Amino acid sequence: MHTFKKANFPNTHFAFPKAGSRFPNLIDCPMSILKTYFCLLLCNLPLAWAVAQNGLLDSLEQAYSATIEPEQRLELLAQMTDIAFTKDLQLALVYAKRGVVLATESSREDWQPRFYEMQGRMHANLGQLDSASLLFRQAVSGYEALGDKKGLATTYFKIAWVHNARKENEQGLARNLEALRLMEEIGDKEGIAGALSRIAWALYGQEKPKEALEYAQRATAVCREHGYTQELPYALLVAGYAALGLGSYEEALGYFSEALDLVQSQNVGGAAIADMANARGNAYKKLGRYERALADFQTCLESAERANYYSGISAALGNLGEVNMRLEDYAAALPYQLRTIEMQEAKGDLANLTENYGHASTIYERLGDYPSALRYERKARLMRDSTASIQSDAAMSQLRTEYEAEQKEALIELQAETIGQQRIVQGLSIGLAALLGLFAFFFYRNAQSRKKANQLLAAQNARIELLLKEIHHRVKNNLEVVSSLLALQSAQIDDPNIHEAMLAGQNRVQSISIVHQKLYQGENLAAVDMKDYFLNLSENVLDTFDADDRVTIECAMNELELDIDTAVPLGLIVNELLTNALKYAFPGKRQGKVAIQLDRKNDRQLSLRVADDGIGDSGVTKGTGFGAQLLQLLTQQLNGTMRRETSEGTVVYIDFELKQTG
Repeated sequence: MHTFKKANFPNTHFAFPKAGSRFPNLIDCPMSILKTYFCLLLCNLPLAWAVAQNGLLDSLEQAYSATIEPEQRLELLAQMTDIAFTKDLQLALVYAKRGVVLATESSREDWQPRFYEMQGRMHANLGQLDSASLLFRQAVSGYEALGDKKGLATTYFKIAWVHNARKENEQGLARNLEALRLMEEIGDKEGIAGALSRIAWALYGQEKPKEALEYAQRATAVCREHGYTQELPYALLVAGYAALGLGSYEEALGYFSEALDLVQSQNVGGAAIADMANARGNAYKKLGRYERALADFQTCLESAERANYYSGISAALGNLGEVNMRLEDYAAALPYQLRTIEMQEAKGDLANLTENYGHASTIYERLGDYPSALRYERKARLMRDSTASIQSDAAMSQLRTEYEAEQKEALIELQAETIGQQRIVQGLSIGLAALLGLFAFFFYRNAQSRKKANQLLAAQNARIELLLKEIHHRVKNNLEVVSSLLALQSAQIDDPNIHEAMLAGQNRVQSISIVHQKLYQGENLAAVDMKDYFLNLSENVLDTFDADDRVTIECAMNELELDIDTAVPLGLIVNELLTNALKYAFPGKRQGKVAIQLDRKNDRQLSLRVADDGIGDSGVTKGTGFGAQLLQLLTQQLNGTMRRETSEGTVVYIDFELKQTG
């Protein structure tokens, strides 16, 4: 199953790096923690290490509660985030978000981008790439303001990882090269080693295993020379996969075995061990040593499940299914194969889905279940056809490029013949040249006049744009003041009903404030990117209800820009629906998911859909409270209609038509 394909890593996944880490995949355990538990490292006792981590988290939580000094609290939150990453990504995300809030409240600009970077890393590992991209952009802005080249480089590494996860390999390579340049500027040898490893991954993804191996070997050489034992496993990992791509399976096995031994001795966490064990299992699988492969894939699965690491779980399940299939133990293979397919379909993870559909079809066929075998074969065929369409588009682009090159060559030949003919009529050309010179003079004067006019117009437009941005900035600041006043006022109120009403008002003001923030930060002063807006709005509502660790908000929609007159009421509507979902749909700290979708039906008509998988009756439009009345009024303002379904969870649809602009 690990055949080398362009931009594809069959059943091979890697965890996302922490802020400041030196490898594009997994995070190294902080050295302060390693020193604190040095005896555990020597003994290499995983159970004792887990117990120690839990005890250390409790101790850090107590220290956090006991101090009021912001710097100490921020440092403690950073340590807690690092420790939690090795055991529970959701818990690590909670700590990172607390760090963002504390850094903002204490005006610590030096800490803000670091926690944005940490928070984005958790979202990326959880497969929430849109949220991760948004947070990484915020981290980049913060690091640029501070002039922090190291922070910029580590964030560029993570942005490149997101590009690669989206199969945007060229953009990923460009970001990694940019990060390498920054690391070289500041002379960070360990950062340079990490950059070389990442570039190797990008080249591997572009079907260039030979070049990938060269960069990986450069990275391992730097690590060995300077004793970077925490970076070395990941340089070895990419070297191993490059060797697999070249068909050098024994060489790959050597790289993977050394990498696995290193991470197990360093106790860097379940996700790291899962990645290395999965890699070595792939080498054993290529060599036909299936029993050894099964043992490694089982280690990968157990480690990934302990760390709540989706990609590792999915890869291990797929490989366990494939190897059992090769051993002709079809009854054992089927549950693994169906579980990984279910996970990939739920996550929209298409990288290995075609392959896993094919394996499921083969297994059902060998078990005599021919209808199921046919069903999965059809799924595999549809997926292959989709991929073939993309490849066909690329081939057509290549043919078009070749055709245009031929046309240019023909044009050059034609121009050469024309020059020969012009020599024959050279005398006539002198008179024509004089006439053209006269015309050129007039055209020049006219062009100069237009140039001056355009320069004046550009200067005026620049001033107008600057004024508009300043207006939006001031409106946003004023709304923030109103929001802060509401927060201060609500803190003095004991009545829970009044306090809840004040909190709802604060959220509504904040939703309008975000619109103006997007306008002055974006390039288009007349329109708001609704997907980006909804992501920011969702983060704000989750923080308000402290529901980050139990409710996931997804925004499954394409980029769509709308004017401010449409964006503001839509934002208020989504704010109300999210608020109601978090208040009523998930009682008793229940886990859940809310999906937001805004699509165009045609040029004028749009449809908003907000759905939760809660208890089925969230009280969104009962019509007895201010929120329900506000929803009706905002829908009327958009000249739209609203309907609600409560068969499975609650789904609210709002269809409306854009206003005509005169």
